[in-house]
Amino acid sequence: MNKLDQDTLLSTNFFFKDQVSFNRGKVRDIYTIGDEYLVMIASDRISAFDHVLTNPVPFKGQVLNQIASKFLDDTQHIVPNWKIEELDPHVTIGYKCEPYPVEFVVRGYLAGHAWREYSSGKREICGVTLPNGLKENDKLPTPILTPSTKAESGHDLDITKAEIIAQRLIKKKDLDKLEKYALELYEYGSKHAEKQGLILVDTKYEFGKKGDTIMLIDEIHTPDSSRYFYKNDYEEIQKKDQQQKQLSKEFVRQWLIAHDFQGLEGQIMPTMPNEFIQQISQRYIELYENITGDKFEKRNYNNVSHTIEERVNEFINTLQE
Repeated sequence: MNKLDQDTLLSTNFFFKDQVSFNRGKVRDIYTIGDEYLVMIASDRISAFDHVLTNPVPFKGQVLNQIASKFLDDTQHIVPNWKIEELDPHVTIGYKCEPYPVEFVVRGYLAGHAWREYSSGKREICGVTLPNGLKENDKLPTPILTPSTKAESGHDLDITKAEIIAQRLIKKKDLDKLEKYALELYEYGSKHAEKQGLILVDTKYEFGKKGDTIMLIDEIHTPDSSRYFYKNDYEEIQKKDQQQKQLSKEFVRQWLIAHDFQGLEGQIMPTMPNEFIQQISQRYIELYENITGDKFEKRNYNNVSHTIEERVNEFINTLQE
């Protein structure tokens, strides 16, 4: 077995106390406990272009889980969220919510998908009109909301506010609240990033309902759901028309594009060399330390599955006391 594979959490297959269902996403393994709780395990799998890549990335799941856990705690004053407890570096338990079928993407800069659309000649994204003359990674006049929904193929599809209402995906009253929450969360994330010498370029939020309460669910401000630049040399790099150094998955996407893979039918997924996997791991750790200001404490992968199973079952017992 490859040493990299030994020092990762590729997947899990537990049956916890009172478990009623299991779902394996592209990155997360999600266990439903009774009718009220979810156990979310952030694996070290990595995805791009809606495909799970061949190799897991050491410590990636820990980075995702612990950044999300921190920001869920820090943003409760803006909107309630699903988190109850971080049980393990890779694991969070929280409330089961009924998810809205729309993801709320907030963009403060013209990057990634938005730039690809803009550079193809489009000047309207999700019903938002953009001015002419913008360059890749330019700051937008004001942050914009570009919601998306899942196609049957699994790809994200842009959608306008009018379409969301017309298709009865979300009631207008709820949609107005969700837009407000998303923009306030982005504002908070931007200010926090700036204090740490970073720019929060764009990010994605998902929401759900528990009873009548709207809750933020899933992850927040992680390198899988967000894109970050360094603030100090941003202006200089833009003036020189050079590529910004990204603390996000975009550099993985660029590597895949350079190796003729964009998730399209008939394309063969390239195998990432170990050196590149280690670079990805270091990028994730670098982002953790930059965005939180804390030193990253690498977990011990010895008996990781057994450790997780014990911690989750112990906590489930406390919920029933």
